[in-house]
Amino acid sequence: MANIEVKKPDISVNIGQLKLKNPLITASGTYGYADEYKEYVNLQEIGAIITKGITLKPREGNLQPRIKEVKGGMINCIGLENIGIDGFLKYKLPVLLDKKITFIVNIAGSSIEEYVELAKICNSNGIYAIELNLSCPNVTSGCIEFGKDKEILYKLVSNVREVFDKTLIVKLTSNVSNPAELAVNTEKAGADAIAAINTVKAMSVKAGIKNKKIDFTYVKGGMSGPVIKPIALGFIHEIRHAVSIPIIGMGGISSVTDILEFIAVGSNAVQIGTANFTHPYICEQLKNDLENLLISNGIDSLQELIQESENDRKN
Repeated sequence: MANIEVKKPDISVNIGQLKLKNPLITASGTYGYADEYKEYVNLQEIGAIITKGITLKPREGNLQPRIKEVKGGMINCIGLENIGIDGFLKYKLPVLLDKKITFIVNIAGSSIEEYVELAKICNSNGIYAIELNLSCPNVTSGCIEFGKDKEILYKLVSNVREVFDKTLIVKLTSNVSNPAELAVNTEKAGADAIAAINTVKAMSVKAGIKNKKIDFTYVKGGMSGPVIKPIALGFIHEIRHAVSIPIIGMGGISSVTDILEFIAVGSNAVQIGTANFTHPYICEQLKNDLENLLISNGIDSLQELIQESENDRKN
């Protein structure tokens, strides 16, 4: 009997001007700058890689300890350690371009002017997609303030939009009480997509008794991993009813079932973060799992599944 070739479904997605061959995106801070994971996975098979957060000047980050594994995830307070935009352009961008890796540059600043300057530099150097990090809870100045105030958020995103004419993604925090308002202002300001959620504020404490007193150490920062998935799903479900632009969902994703849950509540694509540390090959695995799931259910394209989920939410 002749072998019957099974046609692979179309799992591509469009985010602004960016067409991704699949919806799997690696989250900023979990995949290095460029090809650091090349020994584990075919990087061309991933929808896109998001770089470590890039600032105008190099940053050394916070003092140790700055990572703590906890039940259901991890807490980090890295402090945006990075080589700066000049170092990225000189050492990392050529690698991404040479190896034809689809990428998105995550940028962060401590003022609106810094974000605008970074966006200008990215625009003039042919970078076709950026993600604004407005919500990093492990930096003591900048970042989080922008993502919490709807007026400042609108001003920042609209100012960046004026100087960056490619795909603009805004990464929102869940550490707010008004997610729908923030999402609406993000869309009004000209963003092409929303990424949600960033890490959740948390603290890990190790305590004992010493000299009849409690002696303790702690790590305070952003929580990621499976433990925050319910928060992420709730946040995305809320903002999906407020905006029409694509949403890139994230928060504890490690299986194809997780991906379905995020699509069900309104995501068009997903980011994989903490799972990259324990399963560095997971993005390619999830791509294959997603294709096989669609084949087994007679679905020709991922967009068909996304559209059906959207129709269900409207009914």
